[in-house]
Amino acid sequence: MYTAAALSELKAADAVSLHMPMLMAYQGIAQSIASSMRARRTGQMSGGYLSKHKGRGMEFDEARHYQPGDDIRAIDWRVTARTGKAHTKVFREERERPVFLLCDVSASMQFGSSLQLKSILAGHLLAFLAWQAKHRGDRVGGLVFNSLEHREIKPANRTATLLHLLQQTCHLQQTQPLQVDPNRDALAESLTRLSYLAKPGSQINLISDFNHLDNLTKGLLQQLRRRCEVRCFVISDPFESNALAEPIQLTVTDGYSTAERTFGLRLSHDATRDVADTLKQLGLPVFFLETSKMLVDQLNSLHTLQGEV
Repeated sequence: MYTAAALSELKAADAVSLHMPMLMAYQGIAQSIASSMRARRTGQMSGGYLSKHKGRGMEFDEARHYQPGDDIRAIDWRVTARTGKAHTKVFREERERPVFLLCDVSASMQFGSSLQLKSILAGHLLAFLAWQAKHRGDRVGGLVFNSLEHREIKPANRTATLLHLLQQTCHLQQTQPLQVDPNRDALAESLTRLSYLAKPGSQINLISDFNHLDNLTKGLLQQLRRRCEVRCFVISDPFESNALAEPIQLTVTDGYSTAERTFGLRLSHDATRDVADTLKQLGLPVFFLETSKMLVDQLNSLHTLQGEV
């Protein structure tokens, strides 16, 4: 069984394949952070989130007769038309916020130049965020996908649901095929499905290298942003951000064709910077993680993860 201390280093097998024991170890780290934050809270009420999104945490309860002073925007026009009398919708506060974790373990995530694959770091981050949300009392669910298939887990405040999410992440990461259809956009497909699953006001954490940011994907991200709180966690590798000490030439392949490319040149293409600029233009908060470091060594740089968000 892995301990929190073991998360500061990786065995060879753990660097290329996700395993449940290591993901379970993040429960201790998340619990420690939750305990320190609980000591600083002034209130103990669940669901006490401040949000710029109107209507967050509000769930339809019933329709009743319209009364003077009621917000006309809450009028239930269907019931009003059916009964001939004005009715208004009554909402009640949700005590548990739905938290969705979208995790990309597709073909482009099966790469790492030093310590670990991008999909490994993505899985570790998913585990940490999931345990953190669970300790806050939120309902945790997710959508995990590789290049061929995806798994949907509806949010619930149950440990069994969280464990199922982690298990499916391990399975899809381990079963990602070497050869994939280059024309298939797994990220866009998953974002489309997520737009139907996520209720308004949900928190959505997107974990990916965002390797396919076309117009369709950008449009889907904008739709989600209008209804939910969306955070983007960009998983990158030193090769992609040109952080190498000196240039190196490698043969790369997508499973169908090969090409010679030079990595590390100061003037060469910086894919990570392009992704950051695009996401920020969409008004999305962006957080970066590098495969050259363990997740536990990067948590301090993700300031919003240390508090309530």
